[in-house]
Amino acid sequence: MRIIICGFGTVAQSFAKLLVSRSDDLYAKYGIMPRIVGVFDTKGGITESPGLDLNKLVEIKKKYGTVRNYGKSKKPLSGLEIINNTDADVLIETTASNYKDAEPGMSHIIAAMKRGMHVISVNKGPLALAFPSLMELATYNHVLLRFSGTVGGGTPILDYAKNSLRGEQITSFAGILNGTTNYILTNMARGMSFAAALKDAKSKGYVEADESLDLDGFDAAAKLVILANWIMGMKVTMPDIKRTGIRKVTSEDVKKAAKNNAAIKLIASCNKELIVSPREIPIDDPLCVNGTLNAISFTSEHSGTQTIIGRGAGGTETASAILRDLLDIRKEILRD
Repeated sequence: MRIIICGFGTVAQSFAKLLVSRSDDLYAKYGIMPRIVGVFDTKGGITESPGLDLNKLVEIKKKYGTVRNYGKSKKPLSGLEIINNTDADVLIETTASNYKDAEPGMSHIIAAMKRGMHVISVNKGPLALAFPSLMELATYNHVLLRFSGTVGGGTPILDYAKNSLRGEQITSFAGILNGTTNYILTNMARGMSFAAALKDAKSKGYVEADESLDLDGFDAAAKLVILANWIMGMKVTMPDIKRTGIRKVTSEDVKKAAKNNAAIKLIASCNKELIVSPREIPIDDPLCVNGTLNAISFTSEHSGTQTIIGRGAGGTETASAILRDLLDIRKEILRD
C-alpha cells in the first residue's frame, strides 16, 4: 500500500516508527507492506515512488525541523501538489485541527478522495465541520474514510460502539472526551486553583497551543460531533453543539461537588440534545475517572449501560489507531 502522510508531527513520526518496528509482523500476519511515498509538513515535502526510508525521515525531521531536507529538491512541495501528483492508495491526515474552516486538512482530504485515495484522518477539524458531506464524498468516489484516532486516541471507542455493540440500539451516551480538562479538574479537586492547575497541565505538555480548544470545550465538541454522526446516524456539525467550557469552574464549585460525594467533570453527551458542559458526577459512577483518562458510557436498549475507559491521547496511542484503520481499509479492499 502506497501512503501519503499530511503533517509530520508527533503522531505521524510515531506512526513511522510503528511501521518500522512492525514491518515483518504486518507482512506475515496481514500480507501488507506499507510504503510511504510522500510526506509533507508546513515547510515543504518530499516524494519517492519506491518509498521513503522512515528512519532517515524521522532523523531529518528531528535535525532540521522539516522533512523538506530529506531530498535534494529545491522547490518546496505543498501538500496539495504532492496529493495531486503522486500515485498513492491512502492519505493519512495528521495536520492540526482547525475549527474555523478546517484547513488545510479539509482541502487535503477532498483532493485525495477525488483522486480515488482512501483517507485516514486524526485531524478532527474537517469531521467536526463537515462530517455528513465528507462521508457522502467518500461514497461518491468509492473510497473509505476512517478516523478512529480522532476520539479516544488509542482507546477504540468508535470501534467498540460500532462493532462490539452491533445489533444493539444505542439510545444515548455521555463521556469525558478531553484528557486535559479532566487533568485540570482532578487537580482542582485536590486543592489547586484553576490557574495553578492550568499552569501544571501546560508544564506537562497536556494543553493545546491554542488553549481555548481544551478549556472552552471545542475539542470535546468535535469528538461529540464525530460520535453522534458515526454511532447515532445523525447529520450534525459543530454549530449543533451546546458548548460550555471549564473556565468558570471555581474552587467553591469543586468543594460543593465534593460535599455531594461528586466531582465536576467536562461531560459531552448525546441524549435528545448534544451538549458539552461541566457537570457533577457521583464519585462511584464508572464515568468519574481522574487524571488524563477518558471515559464514555453507552446506554443501549437491551444491554443497559457500558463504560469504556482509556488514555485519550499520545503519539504512540494515536499511531496505533491509524494502523488499525489501515488494516481495516486493507480488509475492506480485499472483501471487494
